[in-house]
Amino acid sequence: MRLRLEILAALFLAATAAPAVAQQCGGDFEAWKQGVAAEAKNAGVGTAGLEALETAALDGKVLARDRAQGVFTQTFIEFSNRMISAYRLKQGAVILKKYADVFARADREFGIQAPVIAAFWALETDFGAVQGDFQTLNALVTLSHDCRRPQLFRPQIVPLLTLIDRGVVPADVTGAWAGEIGQTQMLPSDYLGQGVDGDGDEVIDLRGSAPDVIMTTANKIMSRRWKRDQPWIEEVRVPDDLPWDQTGRTNKLPLTQWAQWGVTNPNGTPFVDNGLKAGLALPMGRKGPAFLVYDNFDVYLEWNQSFTYALTAANLAARLAGAPQFDPRNPEPGLNGDQMRALQTKLEARGYDVGTVDGILGTNTREAIRKEQMRLGLPVDGWPTPELLGKLQDSEW
Repeated sequence: MRLRLEILAALFLAATAAPAVAQQCGGDFEAWKQGVAAEAKNAGVGTAGLEALETAALDGKVLARDRAQGVFTQTFIEFSNRMISAYRLKQGAVILKKYADVFARADREFGIQAPVIAAFWALETDFGAVQGDFQTLNALVTLSHDCRRPQLFRPQIVPLLTLIDRGVVPADVTGAWAGEIGQTQMLPSDYLGQGVDGDGDEVIDLRGSAPDVIMTTANKIMSRRWKRDQPWIEEVRVPDDLPWDQTGRTNKLPLTQWAQWGVTNPNGTPFVDNGLKAGLALPMGRKGPAFLVYDNFDVYLEWNQSFTYALTAANLAARLAGAPQFDPRNPEPGLNGDQMRALQTKLEARGYDVGTVDGILGTNTREAIRKEQMRLGLPVDGWPTPELLGKLQDSEW
């Protein structure tokens, strides 16, 4: 029997208010599961959920996928051109029309514009067509038992067991390799905490009910502090002589300041001051595409910490809202995987925390690049170039 709307909030509180158990990883798997079972029992998980845990197994394919996220080595232009497909734009327009009344309700109740919801829906599962075939419980126990990033996955096990125990999802529910479920790939804790019955049947079905998906996704986005009726990104044209050290997502300045420095609409006309502050994001450096990013863009990064994914999702939402395709301009050549790893190694040797030396241009690596560009007298745009790598290799250590 499926979870009813009236007990959803109580279940979420029970699952999240239980005494914390040390987030241990590794060791004997069966002994480790006993610790998880004790945590789940303390949280109120019943027989069905605990029995599901007993049969959970490690999945080597999940670990392989976790270690091989090569998609994030692609540049923003490569990734976005692949992900913002003609199919997704066409189907997105159909979806926006088909569920216009539900999207309007989501906007009224949660303040989330329809294209924002539709963009996540498209990127995550092609509007529900590809929801993943990994057994969710096996995926979560595998990633939690593994010692690479257990703190991200262990907190999701009890919420999933709660969903299973109450019949919201079957014990063998499938989804993405990282434990997400449903048409917009919700983590179990979000399913419990932000689930909304959009179609009024007193069941929250994020795998099969489009209204439930729309309303729940809107609720999740709102919970990440989305600001009602405010923009998220805006493509712009930048001059050659911009003070580049003032750029960057987090350095939000009034639009009047960007205008004074010569930043304009893509067609060269002045943009209208909306009274807000925005940072200037340059995903491929000062010669590549440029976007003003507002506070709402930070919500995209909470959804997915990859800057490339977040900017792609934000751009797809803008396209679905009527914006034209962005101008790729002519970015400077970047670095290949081996060169990026060499650069990260050099940055690490200079005391920067770049996370893992993996060849991926993540947030920490971008910030380290900006600081080194400033030190070396180069334009500060966070884009790794052969010139920067060469200067670091020639530096005295």
